[in-house]
Amino acid sequence: MDIYLLTVTFLAIVIVILGVSWWKWHAFISITVACLFLGVMSGLSMDKIAGAYETGVGNVLGHLVGILALGTILGKLMSDSGAGIQVADFFVRLFGTKKLPWAMLLSGFIIGIPVFFEVGVVILLPLVISIRKTTKQNILLIALPVLAGLSIVHGIVPPHPGAMTAISIYNANIGRVLIYALIIALPTAIIAGPIFAKWVHKRVIPNREPDLIRPSNISYNLPSTGISFFVILLPIILILLSVVAPYISLPNSVTEFFLFIGSPVVALLISCFVAFYLLGFRQGMDKEIIKKLVDESILPVGSIILIIGAGGAFKQILIESGVGDSIAQMSEQLSLSPIVLAFVVAGLIRVATGSATVALTTAAGIVSPVIAHMSGVNLELLVIATGAGSLMLSHVNDAGFWLVKEYLGLTVKETFKTWTVLETLLAFIAFGIVLLTNTFV
Repeated sequence: MDIYLLTVTFLAIVIVILGVSWWKWHAFISITVACLFLGVMSGLSMDKIAGAYETGVGNVLGHLVGILALGTILGKLMSDSGAGIQVADFFVRLFGTKKLPWAMLLSGFIIGIPVFFEVGVVILLPLVISIRKTTKQNILLIALPVLAGLSIVHGIVPPHPGAMTAISIYNANIGRVLIYALIIALPTAIIAGPIFAKWVHKRVIPNREPDLIRPSNISYNLPSTGISFFVILLPIILILLSVVAPYISLPNSVTEFFLFIGSPVVALLISCFVAFYLLGFRQGMDKEIIKKLVDESILPVGSIILIIGAGGAFKQILIESGVGDSIAQMSEQLSLSPIVLAFVVAGLIRVATGSATVALTTAAGIVSPVIAHMSGVNLELLVIATGAGSLMLSHVNDAGFWLVKEYLGLTVKETFKTWTVLETLLAFIAFGIVLLTNTFV
């Protein structure tokens, strides 16, 4: 029976992969069809399949909808107010021309915290192109560190959707994930960013001048650098306060207050209102402009929410059908660590579908039942290992691959040599640090 259930699970994953890559279905449709196939073929009754689907969607999205919406609103305000540009300019001035790769790494890393990867690219790569025109340096030396900072934060650091989904599915502690992720992300981005860029820019010299520059639509005053940093870091500060508060001798009411304002939804809501004032009203935006920005930012979230919800349903059907127990038994027989299993499964799905979100959501759904009866699994490092796997080997089925290619004026071959290698370095270095950390904590 175990072999049969594992075969059915494998076929369900194949349906997800073929649906996204070959039949060109939306990932939500692909995962939903795979859920129904898995439920029917594993012998679940029709009413149980429907119930499991609804429970799985509700369990994941109940925790995530507010976070995704508020995080996207904050990112949109950062982008359209010019706060992202201010942070990048600060690092460029601080480090000077000779240490530009390090300035660009920190720009990508800091700006990547509140915004989606694609938004970060749109904010920062036009700046990269203008710096390149001034300094006449190989664009890869300036651009790759930015991409490394943006990508690693997008992959493993809350409150990004992938990390938040895995935290929700694994029931990990968000504060501890945030601390681990920031510690792991920085050295990972340094190696895959400035160090790799220094090596590769002598070996890959793009012949085509980048021509895809989106003009800024900023028509009001730019916020100050200090305000820009404050707004970007505020949700992180509030979440970290909630982690530290229980370990400090404070009155119960104060500790409870810090725990409340440090919960992700509340922290992001506070940050959004601070951004409405500091990045909006104070810079000359009126209520209508801010409402328009909020409306524009929420529309694209629908697609991500659907994918994540379907991933939660996939997890629930795996549990209800007994597949989770079968995978757990197989993992024990092979002595396969859940951390290794999560990394490998996420990596395989990422390569096949091109979507980090689909890879992370599906992999977390598969691994979650495996750890249900295990003790001693570090859930926080498991989240980061799954996120690391979801970054590897970006290629032609990934929208990010083409975004980077066009912005930097690269050929397909040059994009493979630079962007694909960078993403794979991020995945394996982060995974290596996770394994190392897991032996000590």
